[in-house]
Amino acid sequence: MLVNLIHTAARALPVVAIGAAMSASAAINGKHDFSKYPTYNGNDLELTVTPEGANFRLWSPEAQAAQVLIYPTGRGSVATDTLDMTKAESGTWRATLPGDNYGKFYTFRIKFDGEWLKETPGVWAKAVGVNGDRAAIIDMTTTNPAGWAEDKGPEVKAINDVVLYEMHHRDFSVHPSSGVANKGKFLALTEHGTTNPDGLATGIDHLKELGVTHVHILPSYDYNSVDETNLPSNQYNWGYDPWNYNAPEGSYSTNPSDPATRIREMKEMVKALHDAGIGVVMDVVYNHTALGDDSNFSLTAPGYYYRHREDGSYSDASGCGNETASDRQQMRDYIINSVKYWAEEYHIDGFRFDLMAIHDTETMTDVAKALKEINPSIFVYGEGWTAGDSPLPVERRALKENVSKMEGIAVFSDDIRDAVKGHYSDAADRGFATGKPGNEETVKIGIVGATAHPQVNYSKGNNSKFAYAESPSMVINYVSCHDDLMLTDKLAKSMPGSTEADRQRAARLAQTIVFTSQGTPFMWCGEEIFRDKKGVHNSYKSPDDINAIDWTLKTKNHDQFEYYQELIKLRKAHPAFRMTTAEEIAKNLKFDTVTEPNLISYSLLNNANGDQWKEIKVIFNGSDEARQVKVAKGNWIVIAEDGRINAEGLGTSKGGKLTVAPVSALILAREK
Repeated sequence: MLVNLIHTAARALPVVAIGAAMSASAAINGKHDFSKYPTYNGNDLELTVTPEGANFRLWSPEAQAAQVLIYPTGRGSVATDTLDMTKAESGTWRATLPGDNYGKFYTFRIKFDGEWLKETPGVWAKAVGVNGDRAAIIDMTTTNPAGWAEDKGPEVKAINDVVLYEMHHRDFSVHPSSGVANKGKFLALTEHGTTNPDGLATGIDHLKELGVTHVHILPSYDYNSVDETNLPSNQYNWGYDPWNYNAPEGSYSTNPSDPATRIREMKEMVKALHDAGIGVVMDVVYNHTALGDDSNFSLTAPGYYYRHREDGSYSDASGCGNETASDRQQMRDYIINSVKYWAEEYHIDGFRFDLMAIHDTETMTDVAKALKEINPSIFVYGEGWTAGDSPLPVERRALKENVSKMEGIAVFSDDIRDAVKGHYSDAADRGFATGKPGNEETVKIGIVGATAHPQVNYSKGNNSKFAYAESPSMVINYVSCHDDLMLTDKLAKSMPGSTEADRQRAARLAQTIVFTSQGTPFMWCGEEIFRDKKGVHNSYKSPDDINAIDWTLKTKNHDQFEYYQELIKLRKAHPAFRMTTAEEIAKNLKFDTVTEPNLISYSLLNNANGDQWKEIKVIFNGSDEARQVKVAKGNWIVIAEDGRINAEGLGTSKGGKLTVAPVSALILAREK
């Protein structure tokens, strides 16, 4: 087990009362042979509506009986009809409700081991009422915004061309300074012309101005921890506690009680971002559920969807009380069909898998393949680790170290993360960008996208000891995300006595390393204006005053914003930073021999990847002292120097003996 790589150590989500043994059946345990279950992969699971009526199909191989209960409302009312389901093929049950049933709600329940279990909206509910307790019968075509048939996201030839911006709906728009009307809602990202009190762009216009290509939105499916009937209470959660995987979260809609509203408004958000040239990545959490015994999975096929220990208790590689079993065919099909549904119905452009290593490599390869068949521009990445041990053999896990066993999958680089800013688990630990020596070789691992390179000695790596990526397309580079201390807070904790200007300078260096490295860059929302979370490292349920972005900081820290803006512009304009094969990197990226600690120097040569610049010289100085370096004489354009950057040039240099300012990057380029 790679315990030191687990970055979700404090993933203490509100999992409710998961007992050691399954209440549904004491016979369901680690020795139960689920391989004998028939599986069903038809496209009519849950509900299909025809002119003749509503047709229900439930997969529950060991149910003794099954029913559909029909309700007039999403909560509070009594059932107006109960349909006995008929056993059908491949472990399924069927029932039909004749007539026009739009506007009605339904639940399933099964008889198992002689007892009727609790009601459930089913695992495939695509429209739900308030709090997701009942599924809804709606006409999905009425949820499509104008122009939806023509809507599509940006074309992506290689994932390396993407610039990822991770964000949470409430964080991004709920602060009074956002100027957004629909604060904390899907619709917040449809509002143009929003500004902070000083007239600087916020919201979707800010994203366009910054230049990111895709937003990675924290979980937006229907999750468990926020009471949608009491939204004025300003409850907050990241959403890593899944309830209904295939319906949008109601608290992000303007009317959680109307099943169509949440669907329509999420689609309006996607279309607005697409119209702005920005793709949408959905954060998905198929690795565990909010509840164990009372989850929708357990109430339809007890035990099947989860892994168990030998004593029958839930295995817990998620650190949240349970883990799902992607290696079982019905669960594998479920994951694949679910992401396909989001791609087709909601035009989602990419998927980020939470604790992806709980899933097996075969499932993840099948996920990527199925999505590429829908849209070649879709990409998939995830966390290449677990939060605990699992019965799934290590060699089958979708670990970072196993990424080359998968096709079309990328993993986060904890190598560059910890080496640049300091280890995530120790707030006081410094990294390369904050003056700690000994991280140089691990930073180089990040620079080459964890590919094999003749000048990188993996035996000296702090985390990885071998080149785990066959190509840079398999690696996501980052120094900060929603988990743990965000970069601003990490710098404050690890640089006591420093000024804010000192910390901003370190942040610029850290992100310059990320954005000029091979692989795909990723950043956390608000860091471009140097917001913090008041030192809270696991803010999954902290209030808005911890999590919300204060947009007045865009005025205060506008120089920081402009640095990020130019850094993104530089990467997008120059394919040398976006090579697609390990062979290209080994041929065109050459490290210089340096002996001083906290100093890295390298060149991108030969008009790498078709770049207009013949050579790009990149030098990082993480020490608090200026360093002297020798650069070949020639006509150089100075791109970055002393904490400043301009993608088109700050000035010129003739090379020779040059000074690299403390805690900064020196980037030079020449065309001949």
